[in-house]
Amino acid sequence: MLRFKVIVSAVPLIAAAVLARTELAPSPQPCIAVGADSVTLGAAPFHADLHVDFTDDPAQATVRVALAESPETADLVVVDDTPATDDQGCGLTAATKVVAIAAEPHLDAPLIYLIRDDAADGPADYRIYVRSSHVTAREAAALIVAARRHDPPANPVL
Repeated sequence: MLRFKVIVSAVPLIAAAVLARTELAPSPQPCIAVGADSVTLGAAPFHADLHVDFTDDPAQATVRVALAESPETADLVVVDDTPATDDQGCGLTAATKVVAIAAEPHLDAPLIYLIRDDAADGPADYRIYVRSSHVTAREAAALIVAARRHDPPANPVL
């Protein structure tokens, strides 16, 4: 009987630990402002305006994105150095472009190669600096490619 009471009293503690590790509400998707518009990473690929895909073969890539060693040399910098608040983010509008990382390659999708070593992998089209616990290098690469693809060619602003 004592074992049963111990197990029953431990169940709420285990449930609390499991709930503490899950989110009750989904966190906002990464996004960047492009002029008056914004580009956000979509959660559902079928609602995306643009699909991107990744490759491990630099010869197949249509876009090369390098991981920069310092923020000063990057086209896009993503750093978690302040606590997130609810009012941060781009907000969804009719002008928001949604990009999705394709699970299956699309014929017209940009094929991104992440360059980890500049000396071995050659030049890059874009450079990103990512030090984040919420945004991965793949997500940041997808955002910069989508932003530059939808941005007018004259003087892009990120």
